[in-house]
Amino acid sequence: MVYAFKFPDVGEGIHEGEIVKWLVKEGDLIKEDQPLVEMQTDKAVVEIPSPKAGKVLKLNFKNGSTVKVGEVLLLIEEKGGSSKVSTGVVGQIDEEKTEGEKTEKISIRQTGSKSVDGTNLATPRVRALAQKLGVEISSIKGTGKNGIITEDDIINSRKTFSEKTLPKTQSAKPGIKVVKKYDFYGYVDRVQLKGIRKTIAEHMSTAKAKIPHVTHMDIADVTHLSEIREKEKKKLEKEKIKITYLPFVINAVIKALKEHPYLNSTLDEENNEIILKKYYNIGVAVDTEDGLMVPVVKGADKKKISELAKEIMSLSNLARERKIDLGDLKGSTFTITNVGSLGGIFATPIINYPECAILALGRIQDSVLVKEGKMQIRKTMPFSLAFDHRIIDGAEAAKFANKIKEILEDPDSLLE
Repeated sequence: MVYAFKFPDVGEGIHEGEIVKWLVKEGDLIKEDQPLVEMQTDKAVVEIPSPKAGKVLKLNFKNGSTVKVGEVLLLIEEKGGSSKVSTGVVGQIDEEKTEGEKTEKISIRQTGSKSVDGTNLATPRVRALAQKLGVEISSIKGTGKNGIITEDDIINSRKTFSEKTLPKTQSAKPGIKVVKKYDFYGYVDRVQLKGIRKTIAEHMSTAKAKIPHVTHMDIADVTHLSEIREKEKKKLEKEKIKITYLPFVINAVIKALKEHPYLNSTLDEENNEIILKKYYNIGVAVDTEDGLMVPVVKGADKKKISELAKEIMSLSNLARERKIDLGDLKGSTFTITNVGSLGGIFATPIINYPECAILALGRIQDSVLVKEGKMQIRKTMPFSLAFDHRIIDGAEAAKFANKIKEILEDPDSLLE
């Protein structure tokens, strides 16, 4: 039997992936669970294993191609099989299931983006957006769970329609795209937006479009914290653990989040509910050669400073080497980014959607402050808190920032 293996959904919200490298070629004999291809999806490179043993008949895409979830990656001739074709992908029919299970899954595939009565599956919010943009919702195929139509489907449909209806300024043969290497003023280079850069662009666009950003800024005196860090640094050097200020900041942020829980939340727009998270997964922005990645320290409130330092170091290295697991890039409830490591002081960071807030740390530097009526040289850390104004107001953001500042300026409790 010829098995058409479709690109599976390898993570929540993944719609497409880019082929980094095929690990097999046509004519190869493969084993079940043998890695077939390296795919770049949602900031991570993952290996897709074979669901069947057999012979590779055809690879449907080349290296560098973008593949949508559900598209056939390759054809596999199963051992001792016939020429009959079967398909397989996560969320679709598995021939080894019972008849009852088959019937349920077949109905999902047949209905596609339509409900039982034949109408398209879409929330009232999505239908309102379609009406506002003048998009005929009945002509759209949903990419959401069970074929439900999403806001992105509406927006992308409108873009496609606009591209088709715009007047063409130049003619070309079918299948040939004419690309100018110059504009009115001179020559230009064109760089394809793909991979991590494309993911970042899409994520940032969504965040800015959906969240009304406001940024609160302040400065913390971290002179004593600097002394504590130096002591801990010497202790942890024996264990080959590099400790920065970040583990201390994470600890301070968690203490502040527990007093101000709305900063550790997301907004459920469809149900008009604020979801307060009772767990603390802290995202840490990491600059890599391929772009910004945000590994997540899970259960950060249960870890000591030394444990946080060790995990941050490990996750950062995996991110830079592009070996990080997709699960380590998901599930954050609050994000911290360090612009100070590159020399910045203040920033207006974009919130890691759908979180409520993000904290940007500035460059720690010597500054002149007035202490007890006298001017002193102190170490200071500027920081910027961007927050979702739909969830909290400026007063709550200021109280949260004040709490972080208070803890960083009196940091002895961070080692408890």
